[in-house]
Amino acid sequence: MAVSEQYLDYVVDQLGCIGQITAKKMFGGVGLYHDEFFFGLIAGDALFFKVDDVNRPPYEAAGAEPFKPYGDESYSMSYYEVPVDVLEDVDKLSVWARGAVSAAERKASSSKTRKKRKSR
Repeated sequence: MAVSEQYLDYVVDQLGCIGQITAKKMFGGVGLYHDEFFFGLIAGDALFFKVDDVNRPPYEAAGAEPFKPYGDESYSMSYYEVPVDVLEDVDKLSVWARGAVSAAERKASSSKTRKKRKSR
């Protein structure tokens, strides 16, 4: 799942369309953050965005595959591959990236709500 510096630089440059992006190397890949939200990852020179029930339909319609960290036989995570045509079109990428950030925000918000309920 190694990520080439050239691909990483390209993705971060393209994602500049939504503002400041922080890329953190992790587990052979790269995590992508906007503000404090982990909204995307790069693995094996492929870009994946966070999805939930709200923003998943366009990925499925495009035939995008979920991220499976240990190959096709492993479980999938709530990240789907961003189609190349979306990555190359800054206008489309902006919409998809903002949707992924929103999904990450919703996830963080629901996690905080669950923690508050447990502490009562």
